Amino acid sequence: MAAAQLPYDSLPEVPGFSLTSTDTADGAMLATPQVSGIFGAGGEDVSPQLRWAGFPSETQSFVVSCFDPDAPTGSGFWHWQVLDIPVSVTELATNAGSADGALLPPEAVVIANDAGLPGYLGAAPPPGHGPHRYVFAVHAMAVPSVGVDDSVSNAVAGFNMFTKVLARATMVPVFER
Repeated sequence: MAAAQLPYDSLPEVPGFSLTSTDTADGAMLATPQVSGIFGAGGEDVSPQLRWAGFPSETQSFVVSCFDPDAPTGSGFWHWQVLDIPVSVTELATNAGSADGALLPPEAVVIANDAGLPGYLGAAPPPGHGPHRYVFAVHAMAVPSVGVDDSVSNAVAGFNMFTKVLARATMVPVFER
């Protein structure tokens, strides 16, 4: 079976910038805290620490997301999406994706993940399905707000972001069980 397309491959190319984490890395196996407890994979549903730099000077806000293109759904699975992060914020602490959003800036808009829950939902591929990729992305936005509220789907949020993304940084750790 061929690997699913990454979520941004079919969008217009934009410049990149730096994205790092003290909790994970590109190509690394996600640690137990970043795995799902809610979905019974033995983890804790704790979002990783993320830090970014080198984005365009005209950036006005950020969007942070996590997407599994390998989920057996036909449309992937959104694990986390946070819009309208102020340009002054260039790092999210470990567990910023908690359901209460206490570690996020007050302006941030959290879109429900594809399980319909607020916050970060850890990795939980079906047992024996093979490795799944978890695309953590930080999108540098040309606007201070994407212009949607927390009632929209992840697809609608992405549609509203489409023409406003200046640059994007990604990190793709993996997990399987």
